[in-house]
Amino acid sequence: MAKMSMIQSLNSAMDNMMERDPNVLVFGEDAGYFGGVFRVTAGLQEKYGLDRCFDAPINEAAIMAMSIGMAAKGLKPVAEIQFSDYIFPGLDQIVSEMSRLRYRTAGQFTSPVVVRTPCGGGIRGGQTHSMSPEAFFTQIPGVQVVMPSNPYDAKGLLIAAIESEDPVIFFEPKRLYNGPFDGDPSKALETWSKHEKGEVPEDHYSLPIGKADIVREGNDLTIITYGTLVHVAQAAVEAEGVDAEIIDLRTLVPYDIETIARSVNKTGRCIVAQEAPRTSGFAAELAAQIQEECFYALEKPIFRLTGWDTPYPHAHEWSYFPGLKRFSTAIRETLEA
Repeated sequence: MAKMSMIQSLNSAMDNMMERDPNVLVFGEDAGYFGGVFRVTAGLQEKYGLDRCFDAPINEAAIMAMSIGMAAKGLKPVAEIQFSDYIFPGLDQIVSEMSRLRYRTAGQFTSPVVVRTPCGGGIRGGQTHSMSPEAFFTQIPGVQVVMPSNPYDAKGLLIAAIESEDPVIFFEPKRLYNGPFDGDPSKALETWSKHEKGEVPEDHYSLPIGKADIVREGNDLTIITYGTLVHVAQAAVEAEGVDAEIIDLRTLVPYDIETIARSVNKTGRCIVAQEAPRTSGFAAELAAQIQEECFYALEKPIFRLTGWDTPYPHAHEWSYFPGLKRFSTAIRETLEA
Protein backbone atom coordinates (compact mmCIF):
# COMPACT_ATOMS: atom_id res chain seq x y z
CA MET A 1 0.00 0.00 0.00
CA ALA A 2 1.06 3.59 -0.60
CA LYS A 3 1.42 6.34 2.01
CA MET A 4 -1.13 9.04 1.26
CA SER A 5 -2.51 12.18 2.86
CA MET A 6 -6.27 12.64 2.74
CA ILE A 7 -5.81 15.01 -0.21
CA GLN A 8 -3.95 12.30 -2.09
CA SER A 9 -6.39 9.54 -1.18
CA LEU A 10 -9.38 11.57 -2.35
CA ASN A 11 -7.56 12.36 -5.58
CA SER A 12 -6.79 8.66 -5.99
CA ALA A 13 -10.47 7.78 -5.49
CA MET A 14 -11.57 10.13 -8.26
CA ASP A 15 -8.73 8.96 -10.50
CA ASN A 16 -9.73 5.32 -9.99
CA MET A 17 -13.38 6.00 -10.75
CA MET A 18 -12.70 8.22 -13.78
CA GLU A 19 -10.49 5.48 -15.20
CA ARG A 20 -13.11 2.76 -14.59
CA ASP A 21 -16.21 4.66 -15.65
CA PRO A 22 -16.23 7.20 -18.53
CA ASN A 23 -19.46 8.68 -17.14
CA VAL A 24 -17.68 9.98 -14.04
CA LEU A 25 -16.69 13.63 -14.32
CA VAL A 26 -15.32 16.17 -11.86
CA PHE A 27 -15.92 19.91 -11.79
CA GLY A 28 -16.19 22.94 -9.52
CA GLU A 29 -14.77 26.39 -8.93
CA ASP A 30 -11.05 26.16 -9.78
CA ALA A 31 -11.34 22.35 -9.74
CA GLY A 32 -10.06 21.94 -13.30
CA TYR A 33 -6.82 23.58 -14.41
CA PHE A 34 -5.75 24.69 -10.91
CA GLY A 35 -6.76 21.43 -9.22
CA GLY A 36 -8.90 22.97 -6.50
CA VAL A 37 -8.03 25.42 -3.75
CA PHE A 38 -6.68 22.51 -1.68
CA ARG A 39 -5.31 20.67 -4.75
CA VAL A 40 -7.62 17.67 -4.27
CA THR A 41 -8.39 17.46 -8.02
CA ALA A 42 -4.83 18.23 -9.15
CA GLY A 43 -3.78 16.45 -12.33
CA LEU A 44 -7.21 15.11 -13.26
CA GLN A 45 -7.83 17.59 -16.06
CA GLU A 46 -4.40 16.93 -17.53
CA LYS A 47 -5.05 13.17 -17.46
CA TYR A 48 -8.71 13.04 -18.53
CA GLY A 49 -9.21 16.22 -20.51
CA LEU A 50 -11.43 19.28 -20.36
CA ASP A 51 -14.63 17.29 -20.91
CA ARG A 52 -14.09 15.17 -17.79
CA CYS A 53 -12.57 17.69 -15.34
CA PHE A 54 -13.40 21.35 -15.73
CA ASP A 55 -13.93 24.67 -13.97
CA ALA A 56 -17.40 25.86 -13.04
CA PRO A 57 -18.69 29.43 -12.71
CA ILE A 58 -18.77 31.02 -9.27
CA ASN A 59 -22.39 30.02 -8.84
CA GLU A 60 -23.20 27.21 -6.41
CA ALA A 61 -26.86 27.06 -7.46
CA ALA A 62 -25.75 26.53 -11.06
CA ILE A 63 -23.22 23.88 -10.03
CA MET A 64 -25.94 21.91 -8.24
CA ALA A 65 -28.46 22.36 -11.08
CA MET A 66 -25.91 21.25 -13.68
CA SER A 67 -25.11 18.20 -11.57
CA ILE A 68 -28.75 17.17 -11.36
CA GLY A 69 -29.22 17.45 -15.11
CA MET A 70 -26.05 15.49 -15.81
CA ALA A 71 -27.06 12.73 -13.36
CA ALA A 72 -30.57 12.45 -14.77
CA LYS A 73 -29.03 11.82 -18.20
CA GLY A 74 -26.78 9.01 -16.97
CA LEU A 75 -23.57 10.79 -16.01
CA LYS A 76 -21.91 10.52 -12.58
CA PRO A 77 -20.94 14.08 -11.59
CA VAL A 78 -18.58 14.74 -8.68
CA ALA A 79 -19.10 18.43 -7.94
CA GLU A 80 -16.85 20.42 -5.65
CA ILE A 81 -18.12 23.29 -3.51
CA GLN A 82 -14.97 25.20 -2.66
CA PHE A 83 -15.85 25.65 1.04
CA SER A 84 -18.89 24.22 2.82
CA ASP A 85 -19.72 27.74 4.00
CA TYR A 86 -20.60 28.53 0.35
CA ILE A 87 -22.97 25.63 -0.27
CA PHE A 88 -26.13 27.46 0.75
CA PRO A 89 -26.86 29.20 -2.57
CA GLY A 90 -27.21 25.67 -3.95
CA LEU A 91 -29.32 24.38 -1.06
CA ASP A 92 -32.66 24.83 -2.85
CA GLN A 93 -31.46 22.67 -5.74
CA ILE A 94 -30.32 19.98 -3.29
CA VAL A 95 -33.52 20.02 -1.22
CA SER A 96 -36.15 20.57 -3.91
CA GLU A 97 -34.63 18.70 -6.85
CA MET A 98 -31.62 16.49 -6.17
CA SER A 99 -32.96 14.69 -3.10
CA ARG A 100 -36.47 14.11 -4.51
CA LEU A 101 -35.85 13.09 -8.10
CA ARG A 102 -36.05 9.33 -7.49
CA TYR A 103 -39.18 9.73 -5.33
CA ARG A 104 -40.90 12.20 -7.63
CA THR A 105 -40.41 10.06 -10.74
CA ALA A 106 -41.15 6.72 -9.04
CA GLY A 107 -37.63 5.58 -9.85
CA GLN A 108 -37.65 6.54 -13.53
CA PHE A 109 -34.81 9.00 -12.85
CA THR A 110 -32.13 9.09 -10.17
CA SER A 111 -29.68 11.76 -9.11
CA PRO A 112 -26.35 10.05 -8.36
CA VAL A 113 -24.49 13.27 -7.60
CA VAL A 114 -21.54 13.48 -5.21
CA VAL A 115 -21.09 16.93 -3.69
CA ARG A 116 -17.60 17.23 -2.22
CA THR A 117 -16.86 20.11 0.12
CA PRO A 118 -14.19 20.99 2.73
CA CYS A 119 -15.60 21.67 6.19
CA GLY A 120 -14.60 22.58 9.72
CA GLY A 121 -12.01 24.82 11.29
CA GLY A 122 -8.49 24.45 12.54
CA ILE A 123 -6.65 26.33 9.78
CA ARG A 124 -7.54 29.88 10.87
CA GLY A 125 -10.10 30.33 8.15
CA GLY A 126 -12.35 32.61 10.21
CA GLN A 127 -16.11 32.86 10.12
CA THR A 128 -16.56 32.35 6.36
CA HIS A 129 -14.23 29.38 5.82
CA SER A 130 -14.66 27.20 8.94
CA MET A 131 -18.28 26.08 9.10
CA SER A 132 -19.46 22.54 9.86
CA PRO A 133 -22.96 22.52 8.32
CA GLU A 134 -23.51 18.76 8.18
CA ALA A 135 -26.64 18.82 10.37
CA PHE A 136 -28.53 20.86 7.74
CA PHE A 137 -28.14 18.03 5.24
CA THR A 138 -29.09 15.20 7.60
CA GLN A 139 -32.59 16.75 7.58
CA ILE A 140 -33.06 16.12 3.84
CA PRO A 141 -34.74 12.79 3.00
CA GLY A 142 -33.06 11.11 0.04
CA VAL A 143 -29.55 12.45 0.68
CA GLN A 144 -26.66 10.52 2.21
CA VAL A 145 -24.14 12.40 4.35
CA VAL A 146 -20.54 11.25 4.79
CA MET A 147 -17.53 12.63 6.70
CA PRO A 148 -14.30 10.58 6.87
CA SER A 149 -11.57 11.02 9.47
CA ASN A 150 -8.54 9.45 7.78
CA PRO A 151 -7.06 8.84 4.31
CA TYR A 152 -8.03 5.14 4.08
CA ASP A 153 -11.68 5.81 4.89
CA ALA A 154 -11.73 8.91 2.69
CA LYS A 155 -10.85 6.97 -0.46
CA GLY A 156 -13.09 3.97 0.26
CA LEU A 157 -16.07 6.12 1.15
CA LEU A 158 -15.66 8.49 -1.80
CA ILE A 159 -15.56 5.54 -4.20
CA ALA A 160 -18.70 4.16 -2.53
CA ALA A 161 -20.35 7.56 -2.85
CA ILE A 162 -19.54 7.79 -6.57
CA GLU A 163 -20.87 4.27 -7.10
CA SER A 164 -24.10 5.04 -5.22
CA GLU A 165 -27.31 5.66 -7.15
CA ASP A 166 -28.37 8.33 -4.66
CA PRO A 167 -26.97 11.81 -3.96
CA VAL A 168 -24.19 12.05 -1.38
CA ILE A 169 -22.95 15.15 0.43
CA PHE A 170 -19.31 14.33 1.13
CA PHE A 171 -17.76 16.53 3.81
CA GLU A 172 -13.96 16.65 3.99
CA PRO A 173 -12.48 18.02 7.27
CA LYS A 174 -9.89 20.44 5.97
CA ARG A 175 -7.98 20.21 9.27
CA LEU A 176 -7.18 16.60 8.30
CA TYR A 177 -6.26 17.13 4.66
CA ASN A 178 -2.55 16.83 5.44
CA GLY A 179 -2.72 14.56 8.48
CA PRO A 180 -4.18 14.24 11.98
CA PHE A 181 -3.03 16.14 15.03
CA ASP A 182 -2.91 15.40 18.75
CA GLY A 183 -5.56 17.86 19.89
CA ASP A 184 -3.10 20.21 21.63
CA PRO A 185 -3.88 23.79 20.52
CA SER A 186 -0.31 24.88 21.24
CA LYS A 187 0.89 22.44 18.56
CA ALA A 188 -1.66 23.40 15.92
CA LEU A 189 0.74 24.94 13.44
CA GLU A 190 3.52 22.44 14.14
CA THR A 191 1.32 19.41 13.51
CA TRP A 192 -0.34 21.05 10.51
CA SER A 193 3.04 21.13 8.79
CA LYS A 194 3.88 17.46 9.44
CA HIS A 195 1.91 16.19 6.43
CA GLU A 196 1.31 12.85 8.11
CA LYS A 197 0.04 10.12 5.83
CA GLY A 198 -1.78 6.81 6.15
CA GLU A 199 -1.56 3.53 4.30
CA VAL A 200 -4.00 3.50 1.39
CA PRO A 201 -4.31 0.95 -1.44
CA GLU A 202 -3.64 2.49 -4.83
CA ASP A 203 -6.25 0.28 -6.48
CA HIS A 204 -10.03 0.45 -6.31
CA TYR A 205 -11.79 -0.45 -3.05
CA SER A 206 -14.89 0.78 -1.28
CA LEU A 207 -16.27 0.97 2.24
CA PRO A 208 -19.96 0.53 3.03
CA ILE A 209 -21.93 3.72 3.56
CA GLY A 210 -23.76 3.44 6.87
CA LYS A 211 -21.19 1.40 8.80
CA ALA A 212 -19.33 2.97 11.73
CA ASP A 213 -15.79 2.07 12.74
CA ILE A 214 -14.73 1.19 16.28
CA VAL A 215 -11.33 2.86 16.30
CA ARG A 216 -10.65 1.96 19.94
CA GLU A 217 -12.33 -0.69 22.08
CA GLY A 218 -13.11 -0.05 25.74
CA ASN A 219 -15.47 -0.93 28.56
CA ASP A 220 -15.97 2.14 30.76
CA LEU A 221 -17.16 4.83 28.36
CA THR A 222 -18.37 5.24 24.76
CA ILE A 223 -17.31 8.28 22.72
CA ILE A 224 -19.21 8.80 19.45
CA THR A 225 -17.93 11.36 16.98
CA TYR A 226 -16.72 11.89 13.43
CA GLY A 227 -14.23 13.86 11.35
CA THR A 228 -11.49 15.81 13.10
CA LEU A 229 -12.81 15.08 16.59
CA VAL A 230 -12.01 11.37 16.22
CA HIS A 231 -8.34 12.30 16.62
CA VAL A 232 -9.02 14.70 19.49
CA ALA A 233 -11.00 11.96 21.26
CA GLN A 234 -8.09 9.54 20.89
CA ALA A 235 -5.64 12.09 22.29
CA ALA A 236 -7.93 12.86 25.24
CA VAL A 237 -8.47 9.19 26.08
CA GLU A 238 -4.71 8.60 26.04
CA ALA A 239 -4.10 11.71 28.16
CA GLU A 240 -6.69 10.64 30.75
CA GLY A 241 -5.64 6.98 30.71
CA VAL A 242 -9.21 5.67 30.61
CA ASP A 243 -10.71 2.51 29.10
CA ALA A 244 -12.94 4.24 26.56
CA GLU A 245 -14.45 2.93 23.35
CA ILE A 246 -14.28 5.40 20.44
CA ILE A 247 -16.71 5.10 17.53
CA ASP A 248 -16.08 6.96 14.30
CA LEU A 249 -19.47 7.34 12.61
CA ARG A 250 -17.95 7.90 9.14
CA THR A 251 -21.52 8.21 7.79
CA LEU A 252 -24.15 10.49 9.35
CA VAL A 253 -27.01 9.43 7.06
CA PRO A 254 -27.51 6.56 7.33
CA TYR A 255 -25.78 6.12 10.69
CA ASP A 256 -24.92 2.86 12.41
CA ILE A 257 -27.22 2.81 15.44
CA GLU A 258 -26.61 -0.93 15.94
CA THR A 259 -22.89 -0.42 16.64
CA ILE A 260 -23.63 2.63 18.80
CA ALA A 261 -26.30 0.89 20.89
CA ARG A 262 -24.20 -2.23 21.39
CA SER A 263 -21.33 -0.12 22.73
CA VAL A 264 -23.42 2.11 25.01
CA ASN A 265 -25.31 -0.87 26.41
CA LYS A 266 -21.90 -2.34 27.28
CA THR A 267 -20.31 0.77 28.85
CA GLY A 268 -23.33 2.59 30.30
CA ARG A 269 -21.69 6.00 29.77
CA CYS A 270 -21.56 8.10 26.63
CA ILE A 271 -20.15 11.27 25.09
CA VAL A 272 -21.37 12.52 21.71
CA ALA A 273 -19.13 15.13 20.11
CA GLN A 274 -19.24 17.46 17.11
CA GLU A 275 -17.31 20.52 15.98
CA ALA A 276 -20.49 22.30 14.82
CA PRO A 277 -22.57 24.64 17.03
CA ARG A 278 -24.53 23.02 19.83
CA THR A 279 -28.18 23.87 19.16
CA SER A 280 -29.92 21.41 16.80
CA GLY A 281 -26.59 19.81 15.89
CA PHE A 282 -26.18 16.18 14.84
CA ALA A 283 -24.98 15.30 18.34
CA ALA A 284 -28.49 16.08 19.58
CA GLU A 285 -29.94 13.49 17.16
CA LEU A 286 -27.44 10.94 18.40
CA ALA A 287 -28.23 11.69 22.04
CA ALA A 288 -31.98 11.32 21.44
CA GLN A 289 -31.57 8.02 19.59
CA ILE A 290 -29.21 6.63 22.23
CA GLN A 291 -31.70 7.61 24.91
CA GLU A 292 -34.38 5.61 23.10
CA GLU A 293 -32.19 2.58 22.49
CA CYS A 294 -30.13 2.43 25.70
CA PHE A 295 -32.14 4.15 28.43
CA TYR A 296 -31.94 1.35 30.99
CA ALA A 297 -28.19 0.87 30.47
CA LEU A 298 -27.23 4.53 31.02
CA GLU A 299 -25.55 5.27 34.35
CA LYS A 300 -25.08 9.00 33.67
CA PRO A 301 -26.75 11.55 31.36
CA ILE A 302 -25.28 11.63 27.85
CA PHE A 303 -22.60 14.33 27.61
CA ARG A 304 -22.93 16.53 24.50
CA LEU A 305 -19.60 18.15 23.55
CA THR A 306 -19.84 20.73 20.75
CA GLY A 307 -18.76 24.04 19.31
CA TRP A 308 -20.46 27.19 20.53
CA ASP A 309 -23.58 28.85 19.12
CA THR A 310 -21.58 31.63 17.51
CA PRO A 311 -19.84 32.19 14.17
CA TYR A 312 -16.44 30.50 14.07
CA PRO A 313 -14.00 33.11 15.44
CA HIS A 314 -10.65 33.77 13.80
CA ALA A 315 -8.76 35.15 16.80
CA HIS A 316 -10.11 32.61 19.31
CA GLU A 317 -10.34 29.51 17.13
CA TRP A 318 -8.94 27.12 19.74
CA SER A 319 -11.34 28.41 22.39
CA TYR A 320 -14.23 27.57 20.06
CA PHE A 321 -12.93 24.20 18.91
CA PRO A 322 -13.76 21.23 21.22
CA GLY A 323 -10.11 20.52 21.88
CA LEU A 324 -8.14 18.32 24.23
CA LYS A 325 -8.93 20.30 27.40
CA ARG A 326 -12.70 20.29 26.85
CA PHE A 327 -12.65 16.63 25.81
CA SER A 328 -10.74 15.68 28.95
CA THR A 329 -13.25 17.56 31.10
CA ALA A 330 -16.11 15.70 29.41
CA ILE A 331 -14.43 12.35 30.07
CA ARG A 332 -13.85 13.08 33.75
CA GLU A 333 -17.41 14.32 34.31
CA THR A 334 -18.93 11.35 32.50
CA LEU A 335 -16.91 8.84 34.53
CA GLU A 336 -17.76 10.42 37.88
CA ALA A 337 -19.87 8.15 40.08
